Amino acid sequence: MKYILSIDQGTTGTRAILFDENLDTVCMSYMEHEQIYPQAGWVEHNPEEIFNNCLKVSGNVLEEAAKLNITSIEIRGIGLSNQGETVVAWNRITGKPVYNAIVWQCRRTTKEIENLKAIPSLTESVHRKTGLTLDAYFSASKIKWIIDNVEGVRQAMERGEILAGTLDSWIIWKLTGGKSFYTDPSTASRTMLYNIHTLDWDDELLSTFGLTRDILPSILPTSGYFGNTDPFVFFGLNIPITGSVVDQQGALFGQSCISEGMMKCTYGTGCFLLMNIGEKPLINEQGILTSVGWQIKDKVCYVLEGGIYVAGTVLQWLRDNLELISDYSEADSLAEGVPDTDGVCFVPAFSGLAAPIWDSSARGTIVGITAKTSKEHIIRAALESIAYQVKMVLDVMVDSCEYKPGILKVDGGISRSNFLMQFQADILGIPVEKPSNIEATAMGAALFAGLSAGVWDDTDQIQSRHLSKHCFYPQMDSEKSDKLLSNWKRAVNRSLNWANFY
Repeated sequence: MKYILSIDQGTTGTRAILFDENLDTVCMSYMEHEQIYPQAGWVEHNPEEIFNNCLKVSGNVLEEAAKLNITSIEIRGIGLSNQGETVVAWNRITGKPVYNAIVWQCRRTTKEIENLKAIPSLTESVHRKTGLTLDAYFSASKIKWIIDNVEGVRQAMERGEILAGTLDSWIIWKLTGGKSFYTDPSTASRTMLYNIHTLDWDDELLSTFGLTRDILPSILPTSGYFGNTDPFVFFGLNIPITGSVVDQQGALFGQSCISEGMMKCTYGTGCFLLMNIGEKPLINEQGILTSVGWQIKDKVCYVLEGGIYVAGTVLQWLRDNLELISDYSEADSLAEGVPDTDGVCFVPAFSGLAAPIWDSSARGTIVGITAKTSKEHIIRAALESIAYQVKMVLDVMVDSCEYKPGILKVDGGISRSNFLMQFQADILGIPVEKPSNIEATAMGAALFAGLSAGVWDDTDQIQSRHLSKHCFYPQMDSEKSDKLLSNWKRAVNRSLNWANFY
């Protein structure tokens, strides 16, 4: 039997899963890491903690595998997925980070981005070259902030001592004992420094943010060879790293959305809707992003993407800040305890609104509260808000291309909420399909690694997989769903441009 070790490094934690050649989960381990909030709107992670957790969960899985008499020789490769736009910079000589990782949710560079938006030609150039909108969400301004604001970093960079990149490049560098410094096109396309047409770092964009190529990782195909683990670092083992992908594109591949027009939505900390659009990039003018999905050999696949900042975070907020629930599993039963929200609308714009609105000054809003409002109404409104956001993104996405998907594939932690998935189907008016294994990101990373390592021969073999699934079919009439969505959009309008008033 052949095996692939998948390391899924996400926003709230790191998961390692050992998959066999039939894509069955053999063993799994998960650890959360600290969320650091230095001030309002700032979000950081400790990159050393993240790498140590990568080692710990991998070690746990390898230990369990050994109990099953699985040897390291049978593990043909390691697949890595990463949380996307989050960046880290480190000293290549000492191997130490120069600052905490700045997380994709962090808004500290909003003012600088707003200044750049005042240059219309730059806004258009960024969009045309990268498929992205000029926003603090992406990596470029975060790397520049570290160079500009952390003492000694600029001088170290001028001496050639600084390396910077997304977390995949940090983890690969560490796993290989500093021998490999790589990323892949799917992750590079989330930095706002990568030209999705030339498939390379863009010199004009690098100059705009005061960066140089030599501090950034080289770019390899998503399914390819990234180096071997250093035995001194990785439990005495020398295992090839044969796949690396950004999380959302990994989930798309893990859901077997390999044909054009297929789409999936991952419900995690944020919420991300992606559509496979094939081998030609389509630049969208309505707030939807275009990115590289993956590269296998010389074949590149592109995707449309709509990212939503807050999904699972809203449940965490209900639990930790308001203490309305003690566990996520309570949310469904409480939401179902009332027939509707009784007019309450929740807009979870905790750090602004992403696609398709892109208003970083929007703030969270709960409207429609009366003396009758209960915690059940608020919890139900919070869950419904996730489905409404997905509906807004899907409508714009479908309007901009020729594909009319008949089904939405879903995955991610909060897709466990049957209430949310049923409401999502009702609001979309199409079936929602959830696989039995919702860890699609980890599976996607494993698939890319396995293709490169020879565990699977081609994508046809992957697409022919038959996984058990649960389908949610629309039960609400379209007139009611349209009215609910229209009312929620009224609440959205009240949340816009809020932070600019104080």
